[in-house]
Parts: sequence; structure tokens; C-alpha cells
Amino acid sequence: MIVDCAHYLDGARQAEESLAPLDAARLCTENGFVWLGLFEPTPDEMESVREAFDLHELAVEDAQDYHLRPKVEDFEASVKLVILRTARYDDAREEVDFGEISVFVARNFVITVRQGVASELHAARARLEQKPELLALGTDAVLWAILDQVVDGYEPVVAGLEHDIEQIEATVFSGAVAPTERIYLLRREVTNFYRAAHPLLAVVTAVGKSLGEERLSPYLRDVYDRLQLVNEEVSAQRDLLGTILQANIAVVSVQQAHSAARQSSTIERLTILSTIFLPLTFVTGFFGQNFGWLVDHIGGEWQFFFLGIGGLLVPLIALALWLRRTKGPEVDPFASAHHGVRPASGAAATASGGQPPANPLDAD
Repeated sequence: MIVDCAHYLDGARQAEESLAPLDAARLCTENGFVWLGLFEPTPDEMESVREAFDLHELAVEDAQDYHLRPKVEDFEASVKLVILRTARYDDAREEVDFGEISVFVARNFVITVRQGVASELHAARARLEQKPELLALGTDAVLWAILDQVVDGYEPVVAGLEHDIEQIEATVFSGAVAPTERIYLLRREVTNFYRAAHPLLAVVTAVGKSLGEERLSPYLRDVYDRLQLVNEEVSAQRDLLGTILQANIAVVSVQQAHSAARQSSTIERLTILSTIFLPLTFVTGFFGQNFGWLVDHIGGEWQFFFLGIGGLLVPLIALALWLRRTKGPEVDPFASAHHGVRPASGAAATASGGQPPANPLDAD
């Protein structure tokens, strides 16, 4: 879709209405330059633009593909293709939306092909139209305005990611467990943002070396300085997220260890109860059967209590003795130091044929 197409001469737009590509191509061969803006164009639209401006077919195909890194390529001697990655932070979803801008730059025309919602260029065009002294410098000024707009869009993304990282950092270092999936997703967004911002440094450097107007050099240096700051902050965010991820894993491990300790203590109590009631269950089950001997020989209360209570106490006593024997006596680790073999004194060592220990204070 053609968003806008205008002819600029001597730093001013010549007509308010948008031009057709063929008319724009005819005007750009005379004086001034043409800025044609496209948003997610169809193959037919790109083919018509290619024929109107005589673009290289490989450059057009490259502009329709999606790239992960910015780059600069010279497909022809007079046409340069600059591919930029754009970014926009969505506060509602707390996510980063990425887009792409492919810029065909020649002496008498600029063609921008935008992909994704995070690639708005209307503000760059309006800002440049308000500065006729820069607009009069030609297509290099348009490329600067686009680069400046892209880098301006990076700064809110850095702030939004910094806010999300601070929230996760506060959660993890307070001792609570942060969602690991959230950390991974945030780290992936920071990595994608780093791939968009870091290679752009080389692109800005290459554009600066090929500038035809020295008056644009200070403006391009300002873009480079701000981009360098963004790159440093994104690199620090990547390192910080790696540290946060390790700390979160440590917190999860500690909580799992505490949970395992509680489960072990519970299982130990249940095991003790089961061990105690196992013989008792056997005895009660045995005496609960209607054997003839039990029926004939238990004729009074004292016999019932003697055999019943006694049958319960005997296994409990046997179990207590077995557990005590199994546990064994506790060994004092310092017993050998206090009650074990004492080192022989000097006289005893001499009497046994040995030498008395040397006094360290007598050493020179």
C-alpha cells in the first residue's frame, strides 16, 4: 500500500496530494527528489515500483524478506539499500513489537518499504518538512531523519524493558520465586532487541562514511551517540537477566530442598507410627480369632487383661530394644582428643628411644 509519495524541491514539498509512482519517477529525473513510502506492499505493487524506478530485482526481493539484523548493501552504483529493524514497547502486553524498514536511497529518490506496525515514519517526514534547510540537502537528509526516528523509538523500549527487569529482580532477590517462563521470554525480547540495535552501529558508521553532505555529519554523530548508549544499556540488561535467572534457579532449589526436608520428616513420623502399630495389629488380630484354647482358658477379667495387655506390651518392649540396638551408641567425635591416647611426654619419649619434641620457641 502506498502511504505517501511527494516531490521535494529546494527544501519544500511541491504538492500536498500524493503522487502516483510513475509520475514520481518522471519528476525525480528533473530536479529535486521524490520520497515514496510503502507499507507492506503486495508483490504487484513492488513490481510496479521496480519498473518505475528501475530497481534491481534482487534488491526488491531483499526488501520483501524479513531480516533479523540491519545491513547496508549496494546493489547498483547509484542505489543503496539500507535495512533497519524497528521496535516499539507495548505497555498493555508488556512486550516488544518489532518491525522493519527497507530504504532505497539514490541521488534523486528515496523509497521506504515498511513491514510491521512498529515502523511508523510519518513523524520523520513531518519533522523533516519543518526543517527546509535540512530537506534541501537531498536524500541523505531523508536517510538521517529515518535513522533518527528509529533510534528515538528504541529509547522507550529500553525504559520499558528496564521496568520489567526491575520488577522481576525485586521478586527474586526478596526470596520469592519469579515465573521462570517470564524471565526466559524477557531475555528473548532483550536478545532480539540487541540484534536490532547492535548491528545498527555499523550501519550508521557506513552511512556516515558515504555522506555527500558534510553538514549532516553532526546530526549523524548525534544518532550514533544515542544508539551507542542504547546498545550499552541493552548489553547490561542481557547480563543482568542472566544473573537473575541463576538467582531464581537458586531460590527454586532452596525451596525444593525445604520441601524435601519437610516431606522426609513427615515420612519418618509415619514410618515410626507404622512400625509401632504393626506388632500391635498382629497381636490384636491374633487374639481376635475364635480359637478353642482362647475361648476355654480365658474365663475371667484378670486373664483377659493379663493376656491382652501383656500381649501388647511384650512386642512394644521388644521393638524398643531392637530400635535401640539398631541405632547404636552415639560416638563423641572429641572423645579421642580428651580420653584417647595421649602424646608421650619428653621423658617418656626419651626412655622409649625417641627424641623429645622440639620447642618451637627455641628455634632461631
